[in-house]
Amino acid sequence: MKKSGILNPALMHLLTSMGHTDYITVCDQGFPVPQEQTRVDLALVSGIPTVLDVLCAIAGEFIIDRVVITQEMREVSPGRVREIEALLPGILLETVSHLELKSLSRSGKGVVRTADTCPYANILVVSG
Repeated sequence: MKKSGILNPALMHLLTSMGHTDYITVCDQGFPVPQEQTRVDLALVSGIPTVLDVLCAIAGEFIIDRVVITQEMREVSPGRVREIEALLPGILLETVSHLELKSLSRSGKGVVRTADTCPYANILVVSG
């Protein structure tokens, strides 16, 4: 039995299936997950876990090339941007529109749904 790190088998499978420059979406509870996408639903109750919780767990097990955030997050939730920057010093934060991120999520390896309630908390995590 695994004793530390990510214990969710579906999330571990998704991460270990990724190659260089593949990406996953880590989204809030309201994000419209595309039907055709692999979905790992980690939502427990509203607010638990957050996108930041999941990103922290992923960062402990995974080589991250960059994280894609939205311009809307920068404008509406700047505190969350600062938290991501503090968690991932030296990792590039690329910025796109919320609509572009939703479109890009269709081409990723999968979507990890959280119960985050922070506005525009959705991110793409790109494999290094």
